[in-house]
Amino acid sequence: MSILEGSYCGLLRHELRLRNLAFAHQRNLAHVVSYGEQPVVIYEAAPHECRHGNFINASYAAILKRPAWSRRLKKAHTHARRSLPRNDRGWKELDSSMSSDALLMNIFCHPRVSSPSLAALLGISYPMSPEFGFRARVPLKSERTDRTEVDLKIAGLLLEAKLTEGDFQIQKPEIVELYRDLTAVFDCQHLPRTSEGHYISYQLIRNILAAYELQCSFCVLLDERRPDLKDACYEILRCIVDIDLKTRCQLLTWQELALALPVDLQEFLDLKYGIVTPGKVPSRPWDDNL
Repeated sequence: MSILEGSYCGLLRHELRLRNLAFAHQRNLAHVVSYGEQPVVIYEAAPHECRHGNFINASYAAILKRPAWSRRLKKAHTHARRSLPRNDRGWKELDSSMSSDALLMNIFCHPRVSSPSLAALLGISYPMSPEFGFRARVPLKSERTDRTEVDLKIAGLLLEAKLTEGDFQIQKPEIVELYRDLTAVFDCQHLPRTSEGHYISYQLIRNILAAYELQCSFCVLLDERRPDLKDACYEILRCIVDIDLKTRCQLLTWQELALALPVDLQEFLDLKYGIVTPGKVPSRPWDDNL
């Protein structure tokens, strides 16, 4: 077994591949499997039927009705040319069964997901109006700004979503230390670094700085099966020295979020992602011979 296959990330990717193969076969959904050692199930949209295998129908219908949301469906898959067969439409990032953005939109675009209980869980006001791919401006020492993209903004909350991503990215110190408020927000001496001195979990550092500038709350949304990402997140959160900001930052799992979701969406998340409410055992819909 390779290191990647034995990692939390690799194990989750393996489970999602099995789940999505079963999900696609049982529902006769158009899909392909990518090339390589760790194949990924990629779904193909059915434009004339207004359905897409990677999305629950209610969420996909809502996405198509809102231009700001449907534009995200057009983002090209960055590895399609070398890892996927050609098709007339061209493969998109949100076609991938491993896409955390697709998972995020499945949940927050669902017409019955906006509820007082979910708003309370996230610590925001109700009703909610999700804004995906929010462009936050993070001030630099040069008086310019870094326009970083945050996965989701709802009211006064910035949210970073993860599923099978390996980490929160690594960045050179000469890039990270350009941020104007870095030392005001973090105890920089204790921020995690690589042996070469590069900052670990750069995405979290950047997004927390965005929350500081906008006076927003910040939430990391990840899977309970990724304790490695949990640990990486806590390493950054404990370095925040601005007490007010620290109280506005939280970590939430998809499993905890499922508690506040409608039943049809909970069933979809169980079958396709193995995401169930805490204490519940996920279904096992696949054939071990797949």
